[in-house]
Amino acid sequence: MLFDLDGTLVDSVPDLTRCVNAALAHAGQPAVTQAQVRGWVGNGASRLLHRALTGRRDGHAPAAEHTAALAVFNAHYAADPCRDSRLYPGVLETVTGLRRAGVLLAVVTNKPSQFVAPLLDKLGLGDTFACHVGGDSTPRLKPDPLPVRHALGLVECAADRAFLVGDSHVDMMAGRAAGVATVAVTYGYDPACDFRALGAVAVLDRLTQLPTLWGVAAPV
Repeated sequence: MLFDLDGTLVDSVPDLTRCVNAALAHAGQPAVTQAQVRGWVGNGASRLLHRALTGRRDGHAPAAEHTAALAVFNAHYAADPCRDSRLYPGVLETVTGLRRAGVLLAVVTNKPSQFVAPLLDKLGLGDTFACHVGGDSTPRLKPDPLPVRHALGLVECAADRAFLVGDSHVDMMAGRAAGVATVAVTYGYDPACDFRALGAVAVLDRLTQLPTLWGVAAPV
């Protein structure tokens, strides 16, 4: 079972917004809101900073400005990646229950890999996953299938025996391209996505629905 991180396991927008605003302040730009950042998350930190600096999802900031802002963001986020981030309801009991039931778990995220383990550690999930694939673990990010295939290789699992759980079209596209069945959660950062049209085999309102969906005893 492969999991996206932000928007699927963790609501990280409060901390991402704090660090984005530190970068914007350094650049002499006004702060943005959590609602804005929520709509920009999903394609990695570099793309997030381009969006924040320009105010547009398709924006592209000047190289020097972007490089400086990204460095400030990374420094603030590395210092405290989990001040206000929280697991979504039901995540802790679901993933720990799946692991107790013998399901092999991994994280596949576009978040830079240096932030993944510290965030999971602070949220009590540090020993739960067999591997973490971050946004810089492979040359290409999701929706490219390469990160998903890399994770499958690390855990020695065939694509047709795996599922990718995510909250966005990015996850659905990556999983489908990698030959992995996809499961969508509706509470994340891409609520308007038509998950079924993108091939999701199930769409869940809460992660606690996941174990019973695949015939694994639900956590008590």
